[in-house]
Amino acid sequence: MGWAILIMKTPNTDFNLEVSAFKAGKGMLTTGEAKQQGISIYTLKRMTACGLIIRLGRGCYRLAELPPLENSDLTLVSLRAPESVVCLISALDFHRLTTRIPHCIYLAVERGRSRPIISYPRTRIFQFVGKSFSEGIETHRFDNQRVRIYSVEKTLADCFKFRNKIGMDVILEALQNYRQSKKFDVEKVLYYADICRVESVMSPYLESLL
Repeated sequence: MGWAILIMKTPNTDFNLEVSAFKAGKGMLTTGEAKQQGISIYTLKRMTACGLIIRLGRGCYRLAELPPLENSDLTLVSLRAPESVVCLISALDFHRLTTRIPHCIYLAVERGRSRPIISYPRTRIFQFVGKSFSEGIETHRFDNQRVRIYSVEKTLADCFKFRNKIGMDVILEALQNYRQSKKFDVEKVLYYADICRVESVMSPYLESLL
């Protein structure tokens, strides 16, 4: 009678190649990226059970030995949709221009490209066209992950463009907070307002702040 031998992997030795793959991926991998590295879903589950990695959300894993994420939601969204840009209320929150707490990540994608499917964290997708998508992008890094976020001035113009969905109370609070900052630059705001085709709408509000 034959015996089936089950070889149990130990976290310190047998997962060395998989851990190296995670380190090459800056400590985080999606299930798709892991599969490309030859790491199966079964192996990911075993590594999670061993405490080597933690599951951040659906289809996303991170080495457990790393320090806590600095900005976990933005990092996760950027990992799942690297060509997207954090926008509107999420960008206002990042730049500390609003007291409104976003209940999801506001994300801009270029019209014509496929919309990212992100189950976690919750996202709200907006389609931008041409320069309204490509202009005003800043690149920040959280936990070695690139995160694209619109600048303050571009975000203000975007908020006016989507004012019916954002709410003027949020926008006016952001404008007041921006006016009190050392970075107040009307010309820069108007530059993005022209790109977003809201210059005539924004101008009276900006003039009232001068």
